[in-house]
Amino acid sequence: MSSIVEFFQYLLNSEELIRTGGLVVITLIVFAENGLFFAFFLPGDYLVFLAGVFCGAGILNVTIGLLLTCLFVAAVLGSLVGYLFGKYFGYKLEDRPDSLFFKRKHLATTRKYFDKYGKRTLVISRFLPIVRTFAPILAGLARMPMVGFLTYNVLGGAVWILTLTGGGFLFGERFPGIMNYVHYIILFFLAITTFTVIKGYFSARREMQE
Repeated sequence: MSSIVEFFQYLLNSEELIRTGGLVVITLIVFAENGLFFAFFLPGDYLVFLAGVFCGAGILNVTIGLLLTCLFVAAVLGSLVGYLFGKYFGYKLEDRPDSLFFKRKHLATTRKYFDKYGKRTLVISRFLPIVRTFAPILAGLARMPMVGFLTYNVLGGAVWILTLTGGGFLFGERFPGIMNYVHYIILFFLAITTFTVIKGYFSARREMQE
C-alpha cells in the first residue's frame, strides 16, 4: 500500500516529475490529463508551466522548440482520444457511479461550460482543471462534428501550451533565480485550481436546482 501511495505522490509532484522523468514523462502526463477521464487529478497547468521554467533555466535539457512541440502534440492527441472515447463509449459514463477516479459532478460542471460557450469550451477549458479533461469527452458524447472539434482542439492546445510553457520558458531564461520559488509557483496554481473547481461545482449545482 505504501508503494502505491508513494507512486501517486510522485505523479502529483510536478517538480519531481520534471527532474526525474524528463520530457517523456511530462509528455505522457499531459496526454493523459487532456482526455482520459481517470487522469483528471494529474497536474496540468503548473506542470506545463514549470516544464517551460526548467527548460529556460537549463535544468530540463531539451530545446524549447522540442518541448513546445511534444506538449502541444500530447495535448491535442490526448483530447482526440477523449473525444473518440466520448463518441463511442461516453454513454457509459452517464450512469457510472462515483468512484476514486470518476465524479459525476465533473461531467455536470463541464456540461455547464458547453451550454454557455459551445465549441469555444474546447479553448477555454484548456485553462480550467478537470473541465479540460472532460470537455473532449462531452464533445464526443454530443457528436460534435470532427472538423469542428479538431479546429478548436488544435487552437486550444496551441494557446494553452504557448501561453504557459512559452511563458514559463521566458521566466526561467530571464530570471533563473525563480527556481528558488518553485514551491510558491505550485501553491499559486493549486490555489487557482481549487478556486476554479469549487466555483464550477457550486455554479453547476445551483443551475441544476433551478
